[in-house]
Amino acid sequence: MSANAAGKPPVKMLIAGVGNIFLGDDGFGVEAVRRLGEHELPEGVEVVDIGVRGVHLAYRMLDGYHTVLLVDAAARGGEPGTVHLLDATDPATARPQTTALDGHHMTPDTVLALLDTLSAGTGGRRPDRVLVVGCEPAEVAEGMGLSAPVAAAVDEAVALILQLVGAAEPTPSAAGPHTSERNSTPC
Repeated sequence: MSANAAGKPPVKMLIAGVGNIFLGDDGFGVEAVRRLGEHELPEGVEVVDIGVRGVHLAYRMLDGYHTVLLVDAAARGGEPGTVHLLDATDPATARPQTTALDGHHMTPDTVLALLDTLSAGTGGRRPDRVLVVGCEPAEVAEGMGLSAPVAAAVDEAVALILQLVGAAEPTPSAAGPHTSERNSTPC
């Protein structure tokens, strides 16, 4: 890893697309990181399609990343296609007390709860910062393909992520309207 202009190594960041492409809008995170791969990103930023491999994601998050950005469908009660930016850095009190190790059905809040157990058992370090770029789904029933509002939100999410990592400065219209909040409930 080369040093930046200030002589410090670049900050290590993981962007992980989460979701099941066989459940309609649940594939939002996977599609967003696929499109993100079409852009040049700063050094130290790693993009991965995690899909439904929640346990793999939890172990990956302990690999010395300063920031982890999860991209996923996230039902928050808004209009389908609404993009949310959530800060999930601090453990939420509403996270599950027990963590089910079903690697194909782990939600981001379950992955974050598992981090505490894994970091204690492995000596790994939690990321300093965890953000979630979520999109309000319209349909998560069996079937492939995103609904029209969620498909339209992918470009907005990509623009927001590029802005967050400092890869681009999209105009307000390119980034589109989105909500930003501190996470007080599970992601």
